[in-house]
Amino acid sequence: MSVPPQAPSTPTARVAWFNCFAGIAGDMALGSLVDAGADLREIETMLRRLPIGGWGIESSAVLRGGIAATRVEVEVREDAVVRTYPALLALIQAAKLPTRVARRAEATLAALADVEGRLHRRPIAQVHFHEVGGHDTLVDIVGTMTALELLGIDEVAAGPVATGTGFVRAQHGLLPNPSPAVLGLLAGAPMTGRDVDVELTTPTGAAILAATVERFGPLPAMTVEATGYGAGSRDLDGLPNCTQVVLGSRPMRLEASPDTAPGGQPLILLEANVDDATGEQLAAAIDALLSAGAADCWVTPVVMKKGRPGHLVSALADPALAEVLRLALARETGSFGVRASVVGRYATSRHFEQVEVAGQPVRIKVSPGRAKVEYEDARKVALDQGLAVREVMARAEHAWRLRATTPPPDGAS
Repeated sequence: MSVPPQAPSTPTARVAWFNCFAGIAGDMALGSLVDAGADLREIETMLRRLPIGGWGIESSAVLRGGIAATRVEVEVREDAVVRTYPALLALIQAAKLPTRVARRAEATLAALADVEGRLHRRPIAQVHFHEVGGHDTLVDIVGTMTALELLGIDEVAAGPVATGTGFVRAQHGLLPNPSPAVLGLLAGAPMTGRDVDVELTTPTGAAILAATVERFGPLPAMTVEATGYGAGSRDLDGLPNCTQVVLGSRPMRLEASPDTAPGGQPLILLEANVDDATGEQLAAAIDALLSAGAADCWVTPVVMKKGRPGHLVSALADPALAEVLRLALARETGSFGVRASVVGRYATSRHFEQVEVAGQPVRIKVSPGRAKVEYEDARKVALDQGLAVREVMARAEHAWRLRATTPPPDGAS
C-alpha cells in the first residue's frame, strides 16, 4: 500500500525568556534553568571539563515569597585567586566545550571585560576580575550556558531588569547600587528600580543578559512549554527574590517577508517630519534614540508641504519601549507630533562569534552566507593599537574564516 507523502514539519526555534522582576545574578539564572528542567548532574559533568578544582555544586528546593524555586550553590575551597580576562578565557578554551556553550560563555566574559576595562581605563587584556574572578562565577557562567544548550535554547529574550538602591560593597570600596558595571552592561536595555536596599542585579547576571539576549521586552509570542524559578540567597520582604524563566517554541520564519507570510516579530515604527533641524541636531536625535533602546533609526530627506525640504526621522523598536522613544523623538527633534505603526520584522537567524586581533577580542555577527565584524569592537582595537579600522576588520574576518575552514581536532565537540 502506498503512503501519501507528508508535508514537511515546520522547523521551530526554542526560546528562553528571563523575567527579571527581582533582578538577576549568575546563580539565579542557572537555578531558573535547572528548575525548568536542565539536569544539574549533566551540567556538572560538562563543568568538570574546566581545568580548575576545589569546587562543588548543589541544588535545593526553597520558597521565595511563597514561590517554589531552585537554589543553586557553588561551594569552593579556595576562591582568592584574582584572574585576568585572558586567563579566564584560556580556561574556557581549554575545556573544549560544545561550540555554542563556549561561544556564549566567551561572549559573557568579553562583555564583563569590556565594561571593566572602560570603567577602570585599562586595555581589555589587562582587566583583573576582582569580584567576578572566582570559581563560583566561572561555574555560574559556563553552567548557565550549558543549561541553555541542554534545553535546546536557540534564542534568549528578557523583560525589564530590576535593580535595587543604596550601595554595594566591592573590592574598590562602596559603589552605588546599581553598580557602574551593571549600568554599563545593560546600557540600552529597559531597567526598573525597586526601593530595596539589596543588589538585585549583579554584574555576572547583567553580563549573561548582555551576551545572550537578542531582544528585551514583554513575553515574546511562543508556545509555552516550561517555567522555572531561580532563587536568590535570601528572602526579601514584599518581593519574591527569584528570577523567572519561561521556555517555549515558535515556528522559524525563514526567507519570509511581510507581503508573503503572516506573523513576524512585532515592532513599533515611530516617525516624525522635521523641517527646522540642523545636521548636528539630527545626529543628536539618532544618538538619543539608540541610547533609549531603538533597534535601528535613520533620517530620510523629504519634500514637505509647500515644497519645503525637510527630513523624516524614523526609529524601529520593541513595542515595550514605544512611550520612551516617542518622548525622546519629540524632545530631540522638536516635532509637534509623532506617528506610530506596528510592523513585522523577519530577521535572518544570526549569532555572535569571537576572534582576537592584536590580543583583543572582536565579535563577529554570523548568519547564513555572511559574517560581519562588529564595528565598535574593531574601532576600540584600532584606537588601542594605533591601527586603521579597516585593517582590524580585515584581520578579524580573516581569523574567523581561517577558523571556520579548519576542522576541529579529533575528539573535540
